[in-house]
Amino acid sequence: MNAGTQLKKLFIAQLKTMFREKAVWFWNLFFPVILMVLFMVILGGGGDGGDFKAKVALVKPVSTAASDSLEAGLRKIPVFEWKSGEAVDGTQADKLVKGKDVDAAIVLPENGSGGDIRLIVNAENESNATTQAIRGILDRYVQEASFAAAGVEPAFRLQTSSVSSGSKDISSADFLLTGLISLSIAQAGLFGMVDMVEIRRSGLLKRLRMTPMRMGLYGLGGMLVRFVLSFVQIVLLTVIGVFGFGANLHLNLPVLIIAFFIGVLAFNALGYLISSFSKSLESYMGVANITSFLMMFISGVFFSTSSLPDWLKPVTRVLPLTYFVEGMRDGMVYGSGLFNAAFWSGIGILTLWGAAAFALGALIYRKAKVEVR
Repeated sequence: MNAGTQLKKLFIAQLKTMFREKAVWFWNLFFPVILMVLFMVILGGGGDGGDFKAKVALVKPVSTAASDSLEAGLRKIPVFEWKSGEAVDGTQADKLVKGKDVDAAIVLPENGSGGDIRLIVNAENESNATTQAIRGILDRYVQEASFAAAGVEPAFRLQTSSVSSGSKDISSADFLLTGLISLSIAQAGLFGMVDMVEIRRSGLLKRLRMTPMRMGLYGLGGMLVRFVLSFVQIVLLTVIGVFGFGANLHLNLPVLIIAFFIGVLAFNALGYLISSFSKSLESYMGVANITSFLMMFISGVFFSTSSLPDWLKPVTRVLPLTYFVEGMRDGMVYGSGLFNAAFWSGIGILTLWGAAAFALGALIYRKAKVEVR
Protein backbone atom coordinates (compact mmCIF):
# COMPACT_ATOMS: atom_id res chain seq x y z
CA MET A 1 0.00 0.00 0.00
CA ASN A 2 1.51 3.32 -1.01
CA ALA A 3 1.85 6.25 1.41
CA GLY A 4 -1.03 8.24 -0.08
CA THR A 5 -3.51 5.39 0.20
CA GLN A 6 -2.34 4.58 3.72
CA LEU A 7 -2.69 8.21 4.81
CA LYS A 8 -6.18 8.39 3.31
CA LYS A 9 -7.33 5.25 5.16
CA LEU A 10 -5.79 6.43 8.44
CA PHE A 11 -7.41 9.84 8.07
CA ILE A 12 -10.86 8.37 7.41
CA ALA A 13 -10.51 5.87 10.25
CA GLN A 14 -9.48 8.54 12.78
CA LEU A 15 -12.13 10.94 11.50
CA LYS A 16 -14.84 8.33 12.07
CA THR A 17 -13.39 7.44 15.47
CA MET A 18 -13.34 11.06 16.59
CA PHE A 19 -16.82 12.06 15.45
CA ARG A 20 -18.39 8.85 16.75
CA GLU A 21 -17.48 9.99 20.26
CA LYS A 22 -20.32 11.95 21.81
CA ALA A 23 -17.82 13.69 24.10
CA VAL A 24 -16.09 15.17 21.04
CA TRP A 25 -19.35 16.71 19.84
CA PHE A 26 -20.07 18.16 23.25
CA TRP A 27 -16.65 19.44 24.33
CA ASN A 28 -15.41 20.62 20.93
CA LEU A 29 -18.59 21.96 19.34
CA PHE A 30 -21.50 22.47 21.71
CA PHE A 31 -19.45 23.56 24.73
CA PRO A 32 -17.57 26.32 22.82
CA VAL A 33 -20.93 27.53 21.47
CA ILE A 34 -22.44 27.63 24.98
CA LEU A 35 -19.31 29.36 26.30
CA MET A 36 -19.33 31.94 23.51
CA VAL A 37 -23.03 32.73 23.89
CA LEU A 38 -22.65 33.19 27.65
CA PHE A 39 -19.65 35.49 27.39
CA MET A 40 -21.07 37.44 24.45
CA VAL A 41 -24.27 38.07 26.39
CA ILE A 42 -22.46 38.97 29.63
CA LEU A 43 -19.52 40.96 28.25
CA GLY A 44 -20.73 41.90 24.80
CA GLY A 45 -24.18 43.11 25.73
CA GLY A 46 -26.03 40.47 23.67
CA GLY A 47 -27.25 41.18 20.20
CA ASP A 48 -28.71 44.62 20.88
CA GLY A 49 -25.50 46.51 20.20
CA GLY A 50 -24.50 46.62 23.85
CA ASP A 51 -26.54 49.73 24.83
CA PHE A 52 -25.88 50.65 28.44
CA LYS A 53 -28.85 51.01 30.79
CA ALA A 54 -28.93 51.67 34.53
CA LYS A 55 -32.01 51.29 36.69
CA VAL A 56 -32.36 54.14 39.21
CA ALA A 57 -34.84 55.63 41.68
CA LEU A 58 -35.35 59.30 42.55
CA VAL A 59 -35.80 60.81 46.01
CA LYS A 60 -37.22 64.35 46.06
CA PRO A 61 -37.66 65.54 49.68
CA VAL A 62 -39.56 68.71 48.71
CA SER A 63 -41.11 69.99 45.54
CA THR A 64 -39.82 73.38 44.42
CA ALA A 65 -39.21 74.99 41.06
CA ALA A 66 -35.49 74.10 41.29
CA SER A 67 -36.05 70.48 42.32
CA ASP A 68 -38.77 70.02 39.68
CA SER A 69 -36.35 71.36 37.06
CA LEU A 70 -33.62 68.96 38.26
CA GLU A 71 -36.02 66.02 38.14
CA ALA A 72 -37.18 66.91 34.62
CA GLY A 73 -33.57 67.10 33.43
CA LEU A 74 -32.60 63.79 35.05
CA ARG A 75 -35.57 61.96 33.54
CA LYS A 76 -34.41 63.03 30.07
CA ILE A 77 -31.12 61.16 30.42
CA PRO A 78 -31.67 58.19 28.04
CA VAL A 79 -29.50 55.61 29.82
CA PHE A 80 -31.50 55.86 33.06
CA GLU A 81 -34.40 53.44 33.51
CA TRP A 82 -36.59 54.78 36.32
CA LYS A 83 -38.06 52.46 38.92
CA SER A 84 -41.24 54.52 38.87
CA GLY A 85 -42.60 57.65 37.31
CA GLU A 86 -42.95 59.23 40.76
CA ALA A 87 -40.25 60.05 43.31
CA VAL A 88 -39.92 57.71 46.30
CA ASP A 89 -39.06 58.56 49.91
CA GLY A 90 -35.69 57.87 51.57
CA THR A 91 -36.80 54.65 53.28
CA GLN A 92 -38.13 53.17 50.05
CA ALA A 93 -34.94 54.17 48.24
CA ASP A 94 -32.76 52.40 50.83
CA LYS A 95 -34.88 49.28 50.54
CA LEU A 96 -34.69 49.30 46.74
CA VAL A 97 -30.89 49.69 46.75
CA LYS A 98 -30.36 47.05 49.45
CA GLY A 99 -32.63 44.64 47.58
CA LYS A 100 -30.78 45.41 44.33
CA ASP A 101 -34.06 46.36 42.67
CA VAL A 102 -32.23 49.42 41.35
CA ASP A 103 -28.58 50.14 40.63
CA ALA A 104 -28.67 53.45 42.50
CA ALA A 105 -30.92 56.05 44.11
CA ILE A 106 -30.47 59.77 43.35
CA VAL A 107 -31.40 62.06 46.27
CA LEU A 108 -32.10 65.71 45.46
CA PRO A 109 -31.18 68.49 47.95
CA GLU A 110 -33.15 68.56 51.22
CA ASN A 111 -34.08 72.24 50.87
CA GLY A 112 -35.25 71.84 47.27
CA SER A 113 -32.97 74.59 45.96
CA GLY A 114 -29.17 74.36 46.27
CA GLY A 115 -26.90 71.87 48.03
CA ASP A 116 -25.65 68.32 47.67
CA ILE A 117 -27.19 65.77 45.33
CA ARG A 118 -26.48 62.36 46.85
CA LEU A 119 -26.02 59.06 45.06
CA ILE A 120 -26.85 55.92 47.09
CA VAL A 121 -25.44 52.63 45.81
CA ASN A 122 -25.11 49.14 47.21
CA ALA A 123 -21.74 48.69 48.96
CA GLU A 124 -21.16 45.40 47.09
CA ASN A 125 -21.43 47.23 43.76
CA GLU A 126 -19.64 50.43 44.74
CA SER A 127 -16.71 49.84 42.38
CA ASN A 128 -18.40 48.07 39.49
CA ALA A 129 -18.70 49.53 36.00
CA THR A 130 -22.40 50.40 36.27
CA THR A 131 -21.90 52.44 39.44
CA GLN A 132 -18.91 54.23 37.93
CA ALA A 133 -20.94 55.04 34.82
CA ILE A 134 -23.89 56.37 36.85
CA ARG A 135 -21.53 58.50 38.95
CA GLY A 136 -19.86 59.95 35.85
CA ILE A 137 -23.17 60.70 34.10
CA LEU A 138 -24.64 62.31 37.22
CA ASP A 139 -21.50 64.33 37.88
CA ARG A 140 -21.59 65.76 34.36
CA TYR A 141 -25.30 66.53 34.64
CA VAL A 142 -24.79 68.36 37.96
CA GLN A 143 -21.99 70.47 36.45
CA GLU A 144 -24.11 71.44 33.45
CA ALA A 145 -27.11 72.20 35.71
CA SER A 146 -24.92 74.40 37.95
CA PHE A 147 -23.57 76.35 34.97
CA ALA A 148 -27.11 76.79 33.64
CA ALA A 149 -28.38 78.00 37.04
CA ALA A 150 -25.54 80.54 37.24
CA GLY A 151 -26.08 81.66 33.65
CA VAL A 152 -22.49 80.80 32.75
CA GLU A 153 -21.42 79.22 29.49
CA PRO A 154 -18.60 76.67 30.08
CA ALA A 155 -15.31 77.79 28.56
CA PHE A 156 -14.25 74.23 27.73
CA ARG A 157 -16.12 71.12 26.59
CA LEU A 158 -14.90 67.58 26.18
CA GLN A 159 -15.30 65.98 22.76
CA THR A 160 -14.47 62.27 22.51
CA SER A 161 -13.61 60.40 19.33
CA SER A 162 -12.19 56.96 18.72
CA VAL A 163 -9.71 55.53 16.27
CA SER A 164 -8.71 51.96 15.54
CA SER A 165 -5.97 50.17 13.69
CA GLY A 166 -8.78 48.39 11.84
CA SER A 167 -12.04 49.52 10.29
CA LYS A 168 -14.32 52.10 11.89
CA ASP A 169 -17.15 49.63 12.55
CA ILE A 170 -15.07 47.45 14.90
CA SER A 171 -16.97 46.72 18.11
CA SER A 172 -16.43 44.87 21.36
CA ALA A 173 -18.41 41.93 19.92
CA ASP A 174 -15.78 41.48 17.17
CA PHE A 175 -12.99 41.54 19.77
CA LEU A 176 -14.75 38.99 21.99
CA LEU A 177 -15.79 36.71 19.12
CA THR A 178 -12.26 36.30 17.77
CA GLY A 179 -10.90 35.79 21.29
CA LEU A 180 -13.37 33.00 21.99
CA ILE A 181 -12.73 31.34 18.62
CA SER A 182 -9.01 31.32 19.38
CA LEU A 183 -9.64 29.94 22.87
CA SER A 184 -11.84 27.12 21.51
CA ILE A 185 -9.24 26.05 18.94
CA ALA A 186 -6.47 26.23 21.54
CA GLN A 187 -8.47 24.10 23.99
CA ALA A 188 -9.23 21.54 21.26
CA GLY A 189 -5.48 21.17 20.79
CA LEU A 190 -4.62 21.05 24.48
CA PHE A 191 -7.29 18.47 25.31
CA GLY A 192 -7.31 16.62 21.97
CA MET A 193 -4.29 14.42 22.70
CA VAL A 194 -5.87 12.66 25.66
CA ASP A 195 -6.33 9.50 23.56
CA MET A 196 -2.52 9.24 23.30
CA VAL A 197 -2.38 8.51 27.04
CA GLU A 198 -4.86 5.68 26.74
CA ILE A 199 -3.36 3.99 23.67
CA ARG A 200 0.06 4.16 25.32
CA ARG A 201 -1.16 2.71 28.62
CA SER A 202 -3.16 -0.03 26.90
CA GLY A 203 -0.15 -1.09 24.85
CA LEU A 204 -1.85 -0.24 21.55
CA LEU A 205 0.88 2.24 20.66
CA LYS A 206 3.55 -0.42 21.07
CA ARG A 207 1.58 -2.88 18.96
CA LEU A 208 1.02 -0.30 16.24
CA ARG A 209 4.77 0.21 16.04
CA MET A 210 5.18 -3.50 15.30
CA THR A 211 2.89 -3.30 12.24
CA PRO A 212 3.96 -2.23 8.71
CA MET A 213 2.03 1.00 9.24
CA ARG A 214 4.15 4.14 9.19
CA MET A 215 3.74 5.91 12.52
CA GLY A 216 4.50 9.25 10.88
CA LEU A 217 1.46 8.81 8.63
CA TYR A 218 -0.63 7.81 11.66
CA GLY A 219 0.34 11.07 13.39
CA LEU A 220 -0.23 13.08 10.20
CA GLY A 221 -3.68 11.55 9.77
CA GLY A 222 -4.58 12.49 13.35
CA MET A 223 -3.35 16.04 12.77
CA LEU A 224 -5.47 16.40 9.62
CA VAL A 225 -8.52 15.27 11.59
CA ARG A 226 -7.85 17.97 14.18
CA PHE A 227 -7.58 20.55 11.42
CA VAL A 228 -11.03 19.47 10.22
CA LEU A 229 -12.39 19.77 13.76
CA SER A 230 -10.85 23.24 14.22
CA PHE A 231 -12.21 24.36 10.84
CA VAL A 232 -15.71 23.27 11.85
CA GLN A 233 -15.26 25.20 15.13
CA ILE A 234 -14.22 28.44 13.46
CA VAL A 235 -17.06 28.29 10.90
CA LEU A 236 -19.73 27.42 13.48
CA LEU A 237 -18.67 30.08 16.00
CA THR A 238 -18.23 32.74 13.31
CA VAL A 239 -21.72 32.15 11.91
CA ILE A 240 -23.26 32.41 15.40
CA GLY A 241 -21.20 35.51 16.22
CA VAL A 242 -22.08 37.34 13.00
CA PHE A 243 -25.77 36.45 12.74
CA GLY A 244 -26.52 36.13 16.47
CA PHE A 245 -24.53 39.03 17.90
CA GLY A 246 -23.92 41.34 14.96
CA ALA A 247 -20.15 40.89 14.85
CA ASN A 248 -18.30 42.42 11.88
CA LEU A 249 -15.60 40.62 9.94
CA HIS A 250 -12.79 42.14 7.88
CA LEU A 251 -11.09 39.03 6.58
CA ASN A 252 -7.56 38.83 5.33
CA LEU A 253 -7.48 35.20 4.23
CA PRO A 254 -3.68 34.74 3.88
CA VAL A 255 -3.14 36.15 7.39
CA LEU A 256 -6.03 34.10 8.81
CA ILE A 257 -4.84 30.86 7.20
CA ILE A 258 -1.29 31.31 8.48
CA ALA A 259 -2.42 32.15 12.03
CA PHE A 260 -4.93 29.27 12.02
CA PHE A 261 -2.43 26.74 10.64
CA ILE A 262 0.41 27.64 13.01
CA GLY A 263 -1.94 27.96 15.99
CA VAL A 264 -3.51 24.52 15.48
CA LEU A 265 -0.05 22.95 15.12
CA ALA A 266 1.32 24.73 18.20
CA PHE A 267 -1.53 23.81 20.55
CA ASN A 268 -1.67 20.23 19.30
CA ALA A 269 2.07 20.06 20.00
CA LEU A 270 1.41 21.31 23.54
CA GLY A 271 -1.25 18.61 23.95
CA TYR A 272 1.27 16.07 22.65
CA LEU A 273 3.82 17.28 25.22
CA ILE A 274 1.32 16.95 28.07
CA SER A 275 0.41 13.43 26.94
CA SER A 276 4.11 12.43 26.95
CA PHE A 277 4.51 12.74 30.73
CA SER A 278 0.93 12.04 31.86
CA LYS A 279 0.51 8.54 33.24
CA SER A 280 -3.29 8.65 33.49
CA LEU A 281 -6.25 10.43 31.95
CA GLU A 282 -6.80 12.26 35.24
CA SER A 283 -3.27 13.68 35.32
CA TYR A 284 -3.52 14.71 31.64
CA MET A 285 -6.81 16.51 32.18
CA GLY A 286 -5.46 18.18 35.32
CA VAL A 287 -2.39 19.63 33.57
CA ALA A 288 -4.40 20.62 30.47
CA ASN A 289 -7.03 22.34 32.63
CA ILE A 290 -4.45 24.32 34.61
CA THR A 291 -2.62 25.35 31.42
CA SER A 292 -5.85 26.44 29.73
CA PHE A 293 -7.18 28.24 32.82
CA LEU A 294 -3.98 30.22 33.37
CA MET A 295 -3.80 31.40 29.78
CA MET A 296 -7.44 32.22 29.07
CA PHE A 297 -7.69 35.18 31.45
CA ILE A 298 -4.37 36.89 30.74
CA SER A 299 -3.91 36.35 27.00
CA GLY A 300 -6.34 38.94 25.68
CA VAL A 301 -9.27 36.59 25.05
CA PHE A 302 -11.89 38.60 26.96
CA PHE A 303 -10.18 42.00 27.33
CA SER A 304 -7.08 43.75 26.09
CA THR A 305 -3.79 42.80 27.73
CA SER A 306 -3.02 46.53 28.05
CA SER A 307 -5.55 46.70 30.92
CA LEU A 308 -3.60 44.15 33.00
CA PRO A 309 -1.27 45.20 35.85
CA ASP A 310 2.21 46.19 34.74
CA TRP A 311 3.86 43.29 36.58
CA LEU A 312 1.66 40.80 34.68
CA LYS A 313 2.19 42.16 31.17
CA PRO A 314 5.61 40.49 30.62
CA VAL A 315 3.99 37.12 31.39
CA THR A 316 1.38 37.62 28.69
CA ARG A 317 4.11 38.32 26.14
CA VAL A 318 5.54 34.81 26.48
CA LEU A 319 2.26 32.86 26.42
CA PRO A 320 1.38 31.20 23.08
CA LEU A 321 -2.33 31.97 23.37
CA THR A 322 -1.56 35.73 23.36
CA TYR A 323 0.02 35.49 19.92
CA PHE A 324 -2.60 33.11 18.59
CA VAL A 325 -5.40 35.48 19.64
CA GLU A 326 -3.60 38.46 18.11
CA GLY A 327 -2.92 36.55 14.87
CA MET A 328 -6.55 35.47 14.52
CA ARG A 329 -7.72 39.05 15.15
CA ASP A 330 -5.30 40.29 12.49
CA GLY A 331 -6.88 37.87 10.03
CA MET A 332 -10.55 38.24 11.01
CA VAL A 333 -11.09 41.75 12.40
CA TYR A 334 -8.25 44.15 11.76
CA GLY A 335 -7.69 42.94 8.21
CA SER A 336 -3.99 43.75 8.48
CA GLY A 337 -1.84 42.56 5.63
CA LEU A 338 1.08 40.21 5.49
CA PHE A 339 3.55 43.08 5.70
CA ASN A 340 3.05 43.48 9.41
CA ALA A 341 6.14 43.00 11.57
CA ALA A 342 4.13 42.46 14.77
CA PHE A 343 2.13 39.66 13.12
CA TRP A 344 5.23 37.80 11.95
CA SER A 345 6.91 38.30 15.31
CA GLY A 346 3.92 36.69 17.04
CA ILE A 347 3.80 33.85 14.50
CA GLY A 348 7.51 33.26 15.08
CA ILE A 349 7.05 32.94 18.85
CA LEU A 350 4.03 30.67 18.33
CA THR A 351 6.10 28.49 15.99
CA LEU A 352 8.89 28.28 18.58
CA TRP A 353 6.37 27.16 21.20
CA GLY A 354 5.04 24.45 18.89
CA ALA A 355 8.47 23.22 17.78
CA ALA A 356 9.85 23.15 21.34
CA ALA A 357 6.76 21.36 22.70
CA PHE A 358 6.84 18.74 19.92
CA ALA A 359 10.59 18.14 20.26
CA LEU A 360 10.38 17.81 24.05
CA GLY A 361 7.33 15.55 23.82
CA ALA A 362 9.03 13.28 21.24
CA LEU A 363 12.13 13.09 23.44
CA ILE A 364 10.10 12.08 26.49
CA TYR A 365 8.20 9.46 24.48
CA ARG A 366 11.48 7.91 23.34
CA LYS A 367 13.14 8.00 26.76
CA ALA A 368 10.21 7.16 29.04
CA LYS A 369 9.30 3.62 29.94
CA VAL A 370 5.97 2.66 28.44
CA GLU A 371 3.56 0.99 30.82
CA VAL A 372 1.71 -1.84 29.07
CA ARG A 373 -1.23 -3.72 30.49
